[in-house]
Amino acid sequence: MIEITTKAKEMLSQFKENSEIEGQVSLKIEIIGRSSKGFQYDLQLIDQEDAEEDDIKLDVENFSILLGSRSAPYLEGTTLDYKETLMGGGFSFDNPNPLWLDDLSIAVAEVIEDQVNPVVATHGGHVDLVGIDDGKALIAFGGGCQGCGMVDVTLKQGVEVMITDNVPGVTEVVDVTNHEEGTNPFY
Repeated sequence: MIEITTKAKEMLSQFKENSEIEGQVSLKIEIIGRSSKGFQYDLQLIDQEDAEEDDIKLDVENFSILLGSRSAPYLEGTTLDYKETLMGGGFSFDNPNPLWLDDLSIAVAEVIEDQVNPVVATHGGHVDLVGIDDGKALIAFGGGCQGCGMVDVTLKQGVEVMITDNVPGVTEVVDVTNHEEGTNPFY
């Protein structure tokens, strides 16, 4: 399912050795966002006992890996690498998967890209599709929209209308943004 390069294994081993986790250390990998540049990932070393109930547990070349259940289909065939540059180094992913696998998610992502984002961009914001759950489009606001006092109006009178009018099968749009974080939270 997922491959780890030699350099990434070396670095993971170093981080694991320096970890203060007392139990069995696992690498948790989740996709936390998508943009025109690709997937956005979250990597964490966690105690295996802190895994979510629906996490997928793998043993990849003697590394305990936990994949977020919603992320797993989008990680199939992915390679985790560690690249060093003049500015330091970091983990990188070579992921061959499309941003969305199902037709409903693709349709919502297209409406967001073509209709929603050009409007909210005029105020320095953007909207990202997080996923689809039981006919509900889960979205996250960013930029000037994150923490904006008018975000509820933007959601209900703008974003939700654009999506539900253009994508049959979506009955509701849910904002999953943490509006208390970010560089300019007004919420």
